[in-house]
Amino acid sequence: MPGLDKYLTSDYISASNALNGKKARRKVIAYVESYDDVFFWRSILAKLETPDRYFQVMLPTRGHKLERGKKAVLMSAFKDSVGPDMIACVDADYDYLKQGSNEMSRAVCDNPYVFHTYAYAIENLQCWAPALREVCVMVTLVDSTDVLDFEDFLSRFSEVIYPLFVWNVLCSRNATYGDFGITDFIKTIQTGIVVRRFVDDTIKRVSEKVYKKLRQIEAVASTKAKEAYKNLLVELPQLGVDPKETYLYIQGHSLFNDMVVPMLNKVCEKLVEEREEEIRYQSKHRTQEENEISCYEHSLEEISSMLKKNTLYLRSSQVQRIIADLHARLG
Repeated sequence: MPGLDKYLTSDYISASNALNGKKARRKVIAYVESYDDVFFWRSILAKLETPDRYFQVMLPTRGHKLERGKKAVLMSAFKDSVGPDMIACVDADYDYLKQGSNEMSRAVCDNPYVFHTYAYAIENLQCWAPALREVCVMVTLVDSTDVLDFEDFLSRFSEVIYPLFVWNVLCSRNATYGDFGITDFIKTIQTGIVVRRFVDDTIKRVSEKVYKKLRQIEAVASTKAKEAYKNLLVELPQLGVDPKETYLYIQGHSLFNDMVVPMLNKVCEKLVEEREEEIRYQSKHRTQEENEISCYEHSLEEISSMLKKNTLYLRSSQVQRIIADLHARLG
């Protein structure tokens, strides 16, 4: 109903649920940041639905205006309205790792009815390394072990960038420790298109850039900043950050668009070429070849779409923490 959203609070939804009778399923509204977030959070919240409870995932609105973004979810009319029957589900970004050092971080870390990704964003979890081979199968319909070892590459990449990542988080927490922003960090760790036969070269190149940037930062860092850095090296693993999974905590759009999609594109191109060569070899005549290749090409999927639709991230430790939080706070 127009204008009804201004009355929407967890208490309001609870009262509405009570009017539906004791045998009716209880509705819990989950506000998310964007359209892409709807499916992601739905895949998680569906795990907690019971005969007594279901979730409705939606974007926040005010009046006739549909709003998007983290600020719309956390800092708008819904800031003080969440509760057991109306929750917020957002990207952690760096706000989780900042541990309450600013207002947005406090909204993420301190409110028991605000749930977050632990990883930087949903894009990071969609790029969860153990899922990437499956995504290639979804795209190409070719199941091959003769592809880039995604888990090994992203683990090695993560360990290389981790020391610089810690500096970036430190500077994000407290600007007085230096001016090393997330844009500078992402620029430094860019890999270019990753190709299987040049993985070692890629890791070496990134390692050299990281080492150079670390020396530059350390040369001008204060004694206080260096001590804070050492403390953060200890703290981040306690927050669940594994150096071998640093890729899950860097800027999500950059990981998704600039690294993983181009990397998968190269792998999938090779798999498609090999499959079409196999069709040509097995075809008895030209017409059969053309028909089979046409049929195969019409079955191919788009990489970005398959990354967003895969749900293997449900097995990740980050999502398991989300589910544990939901159980603990919602019952």
